[in-house]
Amino acid sequence: MAMTEPIRDKKKVKELIDYYLERGEIRNHVLIVMGIYTALRISDLLSLRWSDVYDFENSSFRASLYLTEKKTGKSKSIAMNKNVLQSLRLFKICKPISLDEYIFVSKKNKSKAISRIQAYRIISSAATAIGIRASCHSLRKTFGYHAWRGGVAPVLIMEIYQHSSYSVTRRYLGISQDDKDQVYAQMDLII
Repeated sequence: MAMTEPIRDKKKVKELIDYYLERGEIRNHVLIVMGIYTALRISDLLSLRWSDVYDFENSSFRASLYLTEKKTGKSKSIAMNKNVLQSLRLFKICKPISLDEYIFVSKKNKSKAISRIQAYRIISSAATAIGIRASCHSLRKTFGYHAWRGGVAPVLIMEIYQHSSYSVTRRYLGISQDDKDQVYAQMDLII
């Protein structure tokens, strides 16, 4: 079995994000956007309800998302960035929402979220269509890889992922020989 890798090419990330948006499949678009920008595991992402992201009393989206991770049992706070909020606003415009409804509600059973298998199909299908391989976990890893490439300290990424060791985070980042070569090529200490 091949190891899940992050999507390294920003153009491919953009193509993946836009794939379902261009087809009018907003739920699937939001799944990919939130998968990338929240770095949540798919089990946590699929458990989200509208009340987690939208304050019905004040008719506004929440600034942060608070949850307890299923795998670790640890509490987590995630600032809702502009990309997540923009996609959620679009989704809210396209369909009526209710307090206890799952964000990623199943089309077959309105009282349940889509399954992990269905989430994989959604992500894999879009990835294949744009010429890459990606899974649910690729989205989570893509967040860390691009945060690292953008200059975020690996120790902070480790905290975001809530990993117990740096070695786990290092594997998540999927650092390639090209990444290392770029560091060597850019190093210049002569003033």
